[in-house]
Amino acid sequence: MNPIEKMPPNEFKVSVSLASIYGLRMLGMFLILPIFAIYATHYQGGDNRMLVGAALGAYGLTQALLQLPFGMASDKFGRKNIIYIGLVMLIIGSIIAALATDITMVILGRAVQGAGAVSAAVTALLADLTREENRTKAMAMIGATIGVTFAISLVLGPALAHWAGIAGIFWLTAILASLAMLVVKFVVPNPIASSFHSDASAVPAKLKDVLKNTQLLRLNYGIFALHAAQMAMFIVVPFAIQKTSNLDVNHHWQVYLPILLGSFVLMIPAIIVGEKRGLLKPVFIGAVALMLVAQLCFASLITSFWGIIFSLFAYFVAFNILEASLPSLISKLAPAAAKGTAMGVYNTSQSFGVAVGGLAGGYLAHHYSYSVVFMFCAALMSIWLMLTFSMKTPPSVITKMYHLGELNEAQAAQLTKTISALPYVHEAIAIAAEGILIVKIKNQLTWNEQEILEIIGSK
Repeated sequence: MNPIEKMPPNEFKVSVSLASIYGLRMLGMFLILPIFAIYATHYQGGDNRMLVGAALGAYGLTQALLQLPFGMASDKFGRKNIIYIGLVMLIIGSIIAALATDITMVILGRAVQGAGAVSAAVTALLADLTREENRTKAMAMIGATIGVTFAISLVLGPALAHWAGIAGIFWLTAILASLAMLVVKFVVPNPIASSFHSDASAVPAKLKDVLKNTQLLRLNYGIFALHAAQMAMFIVVPFAIQKTSNLDVNHHWQVYLPILLGSFVLMIPAIIVGEKRGLLKPVFIGAVALMLVAQLCFASLITSFWGIIFSLFAYFVAFNILEASLPSLISKLAPAAAKGTAMGVYNTSQSFGVAVGGLAGGYLAHHYSYSVVFMFCAALMSIWLMLTFSMKTPPSVITKMYHLGELNEAQAAQLTKTISALPYVHEAIAIAAEGILIVKIKNQLTWNEQEILEIIGSK
């Protein structure tokens, strides 16, 4: 049976509704990616690629700065209140960008859009409304929604721009954010009580440990480099497609759609092989190497239409594998009690990548050439590839969470010791303050969940 089907209807509804908030928000942000660089020339100052890059990357900078603080604020001021504030910021930023006549106003609008950094608050609300044993499934639904939304935006963005213009997309973003607010108000239930969840929220006390963890730092650099290259690519590729194919930007979906479909066909088996056969590290290294190849191909073949097609196909195969693998690796390698903190740092690194990629890509495209942009991206990937070789082989584990109810620190320590001693357990920790037990199972063939439940019951 599909694991999502095992979720109670109320938790499935919560997961779908919160995933839709992510989807509505990210669709508006993603839609401009494949077309903005070309449409930006309609703005005063829009022929300056540096400013175009700043407009694409501006939301990443403010999101990186505010993502963790918004999540922590939701613990104090309420999840929904912070989500409303973030969505209002997204609406205001979208309106500023929609009314803009020069590129600097678009940059301002994009920065305000990014200031509505509600991801951590939405994740915390999801944790409030789902039981521990279903939370991983709910998080997976959100991750899948973001991936599908990005794919849809590459196809839908050019068509919408043709129909409504770039300003119309910004207006649509404001409308989508307003719909997301209605979902929060009328569809998502209010939590009976909001509490801290170490698997879903950042722990300030754990930040130092997470930032000193070299295995996690490799992954944080990876997501930074991946999204820096993504932003830089979208400053160049729309112009290159238009110049080499005579396809106007409104028909660029005809390029992206078959490439995306083909890349998904190759990505899915690679992920299955990596996860099911314990080959995640070689698959991961292969994907980083393929991303480096894609950047080098872009650099040398950017003046050829079929060269661009080949480079895009290699890029999206690698991108899809890496985008799906990185969160899984964070979960496997992060200490059980610091998963939420590790994910918070990871998401912040991703947003900084968006900002740096937009700024660096715009600067290099404006002052040098398209090929130099991709050589910069290739340099980022070369560093990442070198880092992956010294990465520890991620343990083949699944994470289970159990509700414990009230217990003191001594009971939690004893339970941690007892569960950790089981032969099929990779790591276990009982957290008294949250009343939960987190267990990473390393041997699913000998795993005896009934044994764990009996130990919990006798605590």
